[in-house]
Amino acid sequence: MYWIAFGDVHEQTASLSRIPGLREADGVIVSGDLTNRGGAAQARQVLDAIRAFNPRVLAQIGNMDGAAVHDFLAAEGLNIHLETRELAPGLGLMGVGWSTPTPFGTPSETSDEQIGRWLEATHAKAAGYGQLVAVIHTPPLNTAADRLGSGASVGSLAVRHFLEKAQPEVCLTGHIHESRAEDRIGKTLVINPGMLAHGGFVRLDFEDGRLSARLLAAD
Repeated sequence: MYWIAFGDVHEQTASLSRIPGLREADGVIVSGDLTNRGGAAQARQVLDAIRAFNPRVLAQIGNMDGAAVHDFLAAEGLNIHLETRELAPGLGLMGVGWSTPTPFGTPSETSDEQIGRWLEATHAKAAGYGQLVAVIHTPPLNTAADRLGSGASVGSLAVRHFLEKAQPEVCLTGHIHESRAEDRIGKTLVINPGMLAHGGFVRLDFEDGRLSARLLAAD
């Protein structure tokens, strides 16, 4: 079994056709930012483009998506923000979208403290899974996944503390477009595939009860 994951779509879906194995995947996971300050109509266009390749989609809002996008995802039965899902027996997924405050006043921002509370509450729902994929739009602080072009680290301390404590197998993140990278916090593999338009995606494989993840680039 395998899943394809990416984020920071921002209404640019041309790269989908270059992702190998997208049609055959057991599902698609979108970590946030489907739109550019958009609503349900823009989110539907993005999801329709993805579902043209694979109908099995799970998604959550990032900071650039408004409340209407969250409501649309929930109505479609796709939302993972503050939710958990079973990907396979023994393998779970949890999601926390939005972001910490940015200089740009984007639609879905909240405090680092609130992100931390959301992570704890959502993780509690995932207690029954032997292995866990945490889909968190905001990357953890002081990792290869949260660096601006200047080198400044702009991730979340709450996300880092959560990963240090909870130690999910994989953390799929995004938000910082130029920080396409892999890193580790303890046993947790942290992956930011960057902006979809730049071709980055993640392949999650689950074989013989073993989860693995790879950062890849579209053909």
